[in-house]
Amino acid sequence: MKTQKTFLTIAVSLAMIIASCVGCGNQQATPPVEGIPAGGGQSAVKDDESQKDVVRIAVGSPDHTTLVTALKTAEYVDVLSNAGPFTVFAPTNKAFDLLPAGTVEGLLKPESKDALRNVLEYHVAVGVYKLENMKDGQKINQVNLDDVVIGMKDGKYTVNGANILGTVAASNGVVYVIDGVLLPPVKK
Repeated sequence: MKTQKTFLTIAVSLAMIIASCVGCGNQQATPPVEGIPAGGGQSAVKDDESQKDVVRIAVGSPDHTTLVTALKTAEYVDVLSNAGPFTVFAPTNKAFDLLPAGTVEGLLKPESKDALRNVLEYHVAVGVYKLENMKDGQKINQVNLDDVVIGMKDGKYTVNGANILGTVAASNGVVYVIDGVLLPPVKK
């Protein structure tokens, strides 16, 4: 009796799995979003209706092409396309141009992937930190486990001295456009 019950349970489970997959072999992959590599992760989902996530905001900005290149090189496009929530401090192309010559090119080399990831992780906090709730001197712990410091003077906000130029709400957090690249402290 127990064997029949077990067999029946297995048979019903298999039937449900097979029924749920009818037509699975006929499905076509979702076409990739322009500017984001196809890889089957969250970034590959095409959605023109919903609010953009932090990655799609960067991809759609002509002022953030260097940041997008860095995200792709570090293989962080899917990570930042996930639910979050994230607070992202997004340096502009001009901010990257202010770094010493060869810095960006050096970080984009395959052998520098860990260093690139550390720099990118220093621009991201888990959680949403709203500008109106930030205070002068406030420390925010970043994904790489180092802190950034918020500054406020005459109604203007900075992060580690870089000016916050604008705020863009995202489906998975908030993006603050900044005019400097945040460089993590050197570990001893």
